[in-house]
Amino acid sequence: MTKTVLAAIAVAALTPLSAAYAEDLNFRLVNDSSSALVGFNVSPTSAQFWEENLLAGDRIAPGYEADITIADGLTTCTYDIRGTFADEAEAEDFGLNLCELGEYVFTD
Repeated sequence: MTKTVLAAIAVAALTPLSAAYAEDLNFRLVNDSSSALVGFNVSPTSAQFWEENLLAGDRIAPGYEADITIADGLTTCTYDIRGTFADEAEAEDFGLNLCELGEYVFTD
């Protein structure tokens, strides 16, 4: 069974036009851990703080997956991610090229 969650990051201001146009980033998020994923944050590597929780009150149970869309209007491909689990564990990964990433898997 597949659980699909579509998440997007809202952009508060228009970004100036440039030679590189922003495109939505799409990838599959897989929870192969033993605990439900209750939080998922994605921030550009250049950001100092984590962006909002893309699961927004939802969860991804162990063995399930979700399709994630990041529509933040940025032209960057490099992001940091953080997963928060029901058992209060956290996992972070830094400097991921989400333009080339087709899937990200959380494991124990």
